[in-house]
Amino acid sequence: STLPEKNMTFKGLVANKEDMNKLKLTPRIQYPLPGGSALITFEKAEVAQRIIEMKEHVVELSCWEELEDLDQCRVRMQAAPVEILLPSALEINLTRSSRSILVSGLPSLNIPEEALLDKLELFFSKTKNGGSEVESREFWGDTGQMMLTFTRDGVAEPLIQRGRIQVLIEKGKYEVKISPCMIGNIINLQLQPSRCPRTVLLSGIPDVLGEESMRDTLEIHFQKASRGGGEVDALAYVPAGQMGVAVFVEDTG
Repeated sequence: STLPEKNMTFKGLVANKEDMNKLKLTPRIQYPLPGGSALITFEKAEVAQRIIEMKEHVVELSCWEELEDLDQCRVRMQAAPVEILLPSALEINLTRSSRSILVSGLPSLNIPEEALLDKLELFFSKTKNGGSEVESREFWGDTGQMMLTFTRDGVAEPLIQRGRIQVLIEKGKYEVKISPCMIGNIINLQLQPSRCPRTVLLSGIPDVLGEESMRDTLEIHFQKASRGGGEVDALAYVPAGQMGVAVFVEDTG
C-alpha cells in the first residue's frame, strides 16, 4: 500500500544526553470542513455522545429580522462523530548533515529578529571564526534555534566539535551552543482512525443567517440541557458555498 503524502519537519531539540534517543511526535491534524457544516466541541464527552446518538436536531432561529421566509425559523441538521487519522507507527531514517549546524542559546537583544539572524550569519560566514559561505538559514521560533547550512562540506564538523562558541554582536560577546543537525526521512508511516470523544460534526446547515448569528444560535441551542446539550468548549461554523479547515491538536485537558 502507498503512504499518504504528508509534509513533515523534524526539528531536533538540543537536550540532555539521556533524551537524545527520544522522539516526541505531536499530532496536528488538518480536517476539511465543507460549507453548511459546523464542528462543536463540548467540555464533556458524554454530552457529545448524546448529541450524536440523537442524530437529527431541529434548531430554532431567533434572528427573525434576517429571514425573508418565516417558514425557515426552524432548521434541521444532522450530527455525526468526527474521525481523524492518527499515526500509530512511525519509522524515520536519521542521517547527520555534513553541511548544517544548529545554533541555540541565542542572546535576547533589543534588536529586530532579522537583524540578529543577519549578524549571526555574518559571523559564521567568516573563515577566521571557523565558518564559511552560508547557503541558507532557517530560524525555528518555537525552539529558539537557528539552522545554518554552509555551501561546502567539512565546515560543520569542526564547529560541532567546539560545542560552544562566543560570537561578537553589538560590541558584546555572547556564548551560543553548536549542535549537529539531523535530517530525518520518513520511510514508514502507519495511520489508524481515531474518534474525537468531545467533538461533533453538524451537517446540512442551510445558509439562512449571517455567519456570526448562526454561530451564536448553534451555541445557544447546544448548550441547553433540555436539548441534550451541555457546556460548549469551542464551535466552528462554515457557511454554505465556502470551505474551511479545522486543526486538531492533542487534548491535554
